[in-house]
Amino acid sequence: MTDLDGVFRREWGPAVAALARWSGDLTVAEDAVQEAFAEALRAWPRDGLPASPGAWVVTVARNRARDRLRRESLRPGKELAAVVDDIRARTDTSDPHPVRDDELRMMFTCAHPALDRASQLALTLRLVSGLTVGEIARALLQTESAVGQRITRAKNKIRHARIPLRVPVASQLPERTPHVLGCIYSVFTEGYWSTAGPSAIRDELCTEGVRLSSELAGLMPDEPEAHSLCALVTLHDARRVTRVDLHGALVPLDEQDRSRWDAVAIARGLQRLRRAAAMSRSREEQSGKPVGPYLPQAVIAALHASAPTFAATDWGGICAAYDRLLAVGDSPVVRANRAVAVGFRDGFAAGLAALDEVADDPRVARLGPAIRADLLRRAGRVSEALGWYQKALAVTGSEPAKAFLRRRIAECG
Repeated sequence: MTDLDGVFRREWGPAVAALARWSGDLTVAEDAVQEAFAEALRAWPRDGLPASPGAWVVTVARNRARDRLRRESLRPGKELAAVVDDIRARTDTSDPHPVRDDELRMMFTCAHPALDRASQLALTLRLVSGLTVGEIARALLQTESAVGQRITRAKNKIRHARIPLRVPVASQLPERTPHVLGCIYSVFTEGYWSTAGPSAIRDELCTEGVRLSSELAGLMPDEPEAHSLCALVTLHDARRVTRVDLHGALVPLDEQDRSRWDAVAIARGLQRLRRAAAMSRSREEQSGKPVGPYLPQAVIAALHASAPTFAATDWGGICAAYDRLLAVGDSPVVRANRAVAVGFRDGFAAGLAALDEVADDPRVARLGPAIRADLLRRAGRVSEALGWYQKALAVTGSEPAKAFLRRRIAECG
C-alpha cells in the first residue's frame, strides 16, 4: 500500500483550500478534510488507493461539510433553505478572478490586513501547506505553544470579524504579495532543509514550493520579487537529488556530485534571475531602496549552482550578496550564514570573528553551534570543534542532521 502519510501531506493543502473556498469557513474546511482523511485510513487499505486521491478527499470532505452545514441549519433561528442556497452559490464554477490556484487563493485570503504578519504566515502554513505546529514553530523560530495559540487566535478573528474567505480585488494583491512570497519560501525551505523527522528532504514540499513560486510569477509578471523567489527555489531544487546519498544521509555541498545537478533547471533558474535582476534595478532606480530579500538570495544560489567545483566558488560575490541582503533587513541568521562565506573568502579565523558578532543572539541558537563547529574544524582547531558539534547535536531535530553531526564528531574524535 502506498505511504498514506505522503499522500495526505500532498493532498492536505489543496483539499483545505478547495473546501474553504466552497464552504466559506476555515473550521468547517479543516474539520471536513480531517474527517475525509480518517475515512481514507479505513477505506484505502481495504479498497486500494483511488486513481485520484485528491479528488476523492475533496468529494468526501465536501459531503461531510454539507452534512455539517445542514445540521447547523436545523438550530433555532436558522433556515435550511438559506443554507442550501448558500451551498449552491459556492458550488458555482464561474470565477472571473485571476487567481485560479486554490492554494494561492487561500494564501492571499489569509494575508488579510486585519491579521498581523506572523499570524498570517502561521495560519497559511497550517491551512495551505499542512505543516504541523511543530514544523511551523521551527520554521518561524518560535515555540510550539506560541504558534498554536497564534493560529487559534487568527482563526477566531477571521470568524468573529467575519473576514470573507475570498481573494482581494486585483489592486490589493501587491500589498499582500510579501506574505505570499514568505509562505512559499517557508514551504520550500521546510522541504529542502527538513527540521525534524526521519528524512533530510521532503520532496513533496520542495515540489510544491517550486510549483507555487512559478504560479505566482505567472500571476504577477511585473513583480520582481516573485521572479526572484522563483529563481531562488528553482536553483536550489536543481541540486536536490545530490543532497542525500542512497541511504538518505546528508551530503554537504563540497562533497556533492555536480555532474548530477539538473542543468536544465539551473539554466531556467539563471534565466529567471536575469529577468528578476533587470526588473529590480528598474524598481530600485524609481524608489531609491532595495526591492526585497529574494534577489540576493537567488544570486547566492546562482553562484553556487554555476561554480564548476567547490574550490571555484565565487565567495567574494557571495559575501557581496549577503551584504545586499543585510541592507534589505538586518538579521542575525543572515549574519551567521555570511560568516561561513567570510571564512572561505578571508580565512576561517575571520569567519569565526564574524560569527562572534551574533553568537549571543537567541535566534541563532540552533544554527550557530553547527556553523562554529565547521569553521573551527576547517581552521584545524579540531578539539574545539568537537565540543561545538556536540552542542549542535543537542539542538538538532532532524534525524539525518543528527547522523551527519555524529559523523563529524567521529571524524574529530
